[in-house]
Amino acid sequence: MHRYAISDADWHRLAPLLPGKATDPGRTARNNRLFLDAVNYIARNGGPWRDLPKRYGKWNSVWRRFDRWSRKGIWQRLFDHFQDPDLEWLLLDSTSVR
Repeated sequence: MHRYAISDADWHRLAPLLPGKATDPGRTARNNRLFLDAVNYIARNGGPWRDLPKRYGKWNSVWRRFDRWSRKGIWQRLFDHFQDPDLEWLLLDSTSVR
């Protein structure tokens, strides 16, 4: 397993929510897990897409897929699904933040 690879437990939570499954209309995704690993690599390194290691595929193809998912709201849907809906207990003020 590579350093930025998604764990099996996290993958099983994410996989049903991602587009491109065989049961979805349209084209079946090539490899959603490898794609998410590539996005995770870029997000954690903060580097440019052109520096994406070859094991993740062509950087431009990965970037275009990332952009398509952004325009379709897929990332927002994932964030909304996994966000803790009850944040009322969280209170910050100037005495606790320096």
